[in-house]
Amino acid sequence: MAEYSLKALVLYFLKLGAIGFGGPVALVGYMHRHLVEERKWITEEDYREGLALSQLAPGPLAAQLAIYIGFVHYRLWGATLAGLAFVLPSFLMVLGLGFLYVHYQGISWMQAVFYGVGAAVIGIIAVSAYRLTRKSIGKDYYLWIIYLAAAITTIITETEHIGLFIGGGIFYWLVKSSAWLRPGNPAAQLFVPVLLQPAVAAEGKLGDIFLFFVKAGAFVFGSGLAIVPFLYGGVVKEYGWLNEQQFMDAVAVAMITPGPVVITVGFIGYLAAGLPGALVSSFATFFPCYLLTVIPAPYFRKYGKRPGIKAFVDGITAAAIGAIAGAVVVLGRRSVQDIPAALICVAVIVVLVLFRKIPEPLIILAAAALGLLINAYY
Repeated sequence: MAEYSLKALVLYFLKLGAIGFGGPVALVGYMHRHLVEERKWITEEDYREGLALSQLAPGPLAAQLAIYIGFVHYRLWGATLAGLAFVLPSFLMVLGLGFLYVHYQGISWMQAVFYGVGAAVIGIIAVSAYRLTRKSIGKDYYLWIIYLAAAITTIITETEHIGLFIGGGIFYWLVKSSAWLRPGNPAAQLFVPVLLQPAVAAEGKLGDIFLFFVKAGAFVFGSGLAIVPFLYGGVVKEYGWLNEQQFMDAVAVAMITPGPVVITVGFIGYLAAGLPGALVSSFATFFPCYLLTVIPAPYFRKYGKRPGIKAFVDGITAAAIGAIAGAVVVLGRRSVQDIPAALICVAVIVVLVLFRKIPEPLIILAAAALGLLINAYY
């Protein structure tokens, strides 16, 4: 029986969607910190299962984890409402920014804000990755191999690979199988999510937007940042809905607003076709990941505690956390490029380590103010 109400969970995800900065890496860390460590609404085991399923399925990582967490105790209603609550605040924000962008020609002031926020976010992500590593990897030699392999690959390639997650799961399952695969014991039953490709007949620009963003949501693996190259190839190169500068501004909007980074699709949709475009692009991106979370979730929960499945999930989790740690390095290269930014990043890490109860939104606001000041005087 859940120790919290569905209303409380929905309010939590509304708040996280409204003030949760840092992209997918930080957001999954917030969920662990708030829901597993502090409130104890979700068990460590349920969280790991959700993270593993979110990594296995295509689509935005943080949104899928929110949907799975909603499913844990409140099933379909919980998954639906948690997912909507998490995405809605940031969607409304990017919709407002899209309106301002179109009517006031650009968002140059955001670059100064992002200078400070970007550096602070790297600090937040680094601390989140450290805590997840300490909590989930421990002293297991084989999990460390999977973790380091995923981290190094992410740093080198600057992207996340589904093959690493599945490979990590299979590797750890094989390692553990020698301890439990004995005569009379059933073999592990590994669940592989089925990828669904909706076929929709539509005409005109909105139809093209819908079909393109369905593919983005259904077939792009990894965190929210992994979708950026795919979006660039479609909205700039193939369809020409946005030019180069508009696309970079769309990515900047996603990075400096709270909630899932993938919500940049709402901004892109608005620039391409106004409010209808924003609604269609957002729905088309998030609905496939919703289906690919709630459909396999019951089977994942039912069979997830079998020894073989548990080993498989532990291996995927180690690879996922390794990829998160690697993403810290990749993002840090882009956001921390001079001494003031480095000082902001280090200061945030120190503050979060020494004063764990300081809310992240307060840190983000302070970093944004510093960005504006540095831009004016440095």
